[in-house]
Amino acid sequence: MKSRASRVFLLLSLAVPIAACASFKPLRVVAPELMGLTCTEQGVCVDDKKLIPQAAALKQDAVVYLEHHVGTFVTVPRILYCSSTACAKSYGFSSQGAYTVGSFGIVVGPRGWQPHFVRHELIHHLQVERWGSLRTWLLKPDWLIEGMAYSLSEDPRHPLPEPLQGWRQRFEEWHATAREDLWAEADKQ
Repeated sequence: MKSRASRVFLLLSLAVPIAACASFKPLRVVAPELMGLTCTEQGVCVDDKKLIPQAAALKQDAVVYLEHHVGTFVTVPRILYCSSTACAKSYGFSSQGAYTVGSFGIVVGPRGWQPHFVRHELIHHLQVERWGSLRTWLLKPDWLIEGMAYSLSEDPRHPLPEPLQGWRQRFEEWHATAREDLWAEADKQ
C-alpha cells in the first residue's frame, strides 16, 4: 500500500510542474535549458550560442545604466533572449518585445533586442523587488508602473500608442514634482 501511494505521489510531483510549464509558457523561464536555451553563469540565456556576447552586453549595459539612474537591484534577474520565432512562440510571444515574469526573470523576444526594451523590463523587476508582485500589478496605478518603465528606460518612440503615451506623460509630470527619492515617493502612490 505504501509503495503504491509513494508512486502516485512521485508521479503527481513530476506531472504537475510539467503540466504547468506546458500550459503557462512564462513559467518556462525557471528552466530554460529544458526548452533548448543555453545559459551562462551571468544569467543570460539564448537560443543561439553565437549571440551570447550581444545578449550579455545588452544586459550588462542596462544594469549599469539603471543602477546609476533608477536604483540598485537586490538580485539581477536571469534574462532569456529569443532570436528565433520558434523560441518566441515557445515562450508565448505574440507582438510584445519582452516581458517580466515576477522576480523569476525576463524574456526578450526577437524585436526586443534593444537597450530600451531590456531597461524597461529591468525596471519592472525593480518594481517587483521594491513592492512585491501583487502590490505592483494589482495595487499600483498603471501610469506609475508603465509610465515609469517607458520614461526611465528612455524609450525612443514618441509618441507611444495610447494609453501608453498618456501614462508616460503622467509619470514624467509626477516625477518632475516628486522629491529626490523616487522609490520613497512612488511607494506613496
